[in-house]
Amino acid sequence: MTLTVTGVGIRTVHDVAGLAAVTDYFSDVWQTPRTAPPYPAEVLHSLVHAGGAVHAAYDGTRLAGAAVAVFGPYRDTYSLVAAADQGLGHAVKRAQRAWALDLGARTMRWTFDPLVGRNARFNLVKLGATGTEYLVDFYGPMADGVNDGDESDRLTVTWDLTADPTVPPAAAYDVYDARDRADAPASHRGPDGEVLARRDLDDRAVWCRVPEDVVRLRAADPVLALRWRYAVREVFTAAFAEGFRAVGMSRDGWYTLARTTEGTA
Repeated sequence: MTLTVTGVGIRTVHDVAGLAAVTDYFSDVWQTPRTAPPYPAEVLHSLVHAGGAVHAAYDGTRLAGAAVAVFGPYRDTYSLVAAADQGLGHAVKRAQRAWALDLGARTMRWTFDPLVGRNARFNLVKLGATGTEYLVDFYGPMADGVNDGDESDRLTVTWDLTADPTVPPAAAYDVYDARDRADAPASHRGPDGEVLARRDLDDRAVWCRVPEDVVRLRAADPVLALRWRYAVREVFTAAFAEGFRAVGMSRDGWYTLARTTEGTA
């Protein structure tokens, strides 16, 4: 299956050479030596053989993005990893969605670092997924060039593949705007001394801020980055225990958490 978007072709990869190229691409993204990739080619080959899919995006002959997904129970799919050059992420996820729908799936789940605001905005706003589970130190210590020195908290998102992709579920929560957030009482302070989280008086929404660029912060000051990790973790774990879920992310780095009818993933 091949999907073409603005001159970029996206297709499933099965051959050894193609899978090796995807492995190298992931090594470059996660800043690991190509001799110690985060997703070895033989593992990708096994996942494909087991019924999963490796999608790769090609700008001409240049590999410009890739994603890996497998099937789970109850007509659910799980995206193990996805990365793409700027502007191609949505097309790669669309290709994964089409593959999963063709095989009868209804939802797709994956995890991401909740401190990375741009990824949160992509997942929650552009795709319309919902943050359904907060996982504390999910992978344990990580030794790649992006996460080294931090704890690996992750936010699980659940994407309804059957929903109209032009009407993200998060649109239902657009009533919580910046004015609502500004009027809500502060509940936590961040490592920088500024307000970290707010909670509205009607107990319908929680807002939580993340650092502007945690990857850059982690490289410059890993101790401060870890303090942000603990601070955001405290807000999220308490809110999720009360039934809140992550439904939005503003351009200035504030999550919106609201009570939803969805259960934990």
